[in-house]
Amino acid sequence: MRFIQITLLSLFVALQSPLWFGNGSLSTVWRLHDQIDAQEIENARLAERNKALIAQVVDLKHGLDGIEERARAELGMVKENETFFHVVESPTH
Repeated sequence: MRFIQITLLSLFVALQSPLWFGNGSLSTVWRLHDQIDAQEIENARLAERNKALIAQVVDLKHGLDGIEERARAELGMVKENETFFHVVESPTH
């Protein structure tokens, strides 16, 4: 009787070991679920960024206001008859 119990227990442990330690174990599945969640968050962030970039492209293609705004902000351009003032603040010690 004791031999059968030990044999069944050994068989049970042998069958359970892939579930806990092998390829496709529970810990691997949990880690993969965490990676999927992180990737979905990253994908959502990138999708929002793409929407903003698409809106900028459409604005630049169809409107001069967007082009003018970018030229002023990024290149420091001014219109004719405008005066550009550059204010430099003194560093505080």
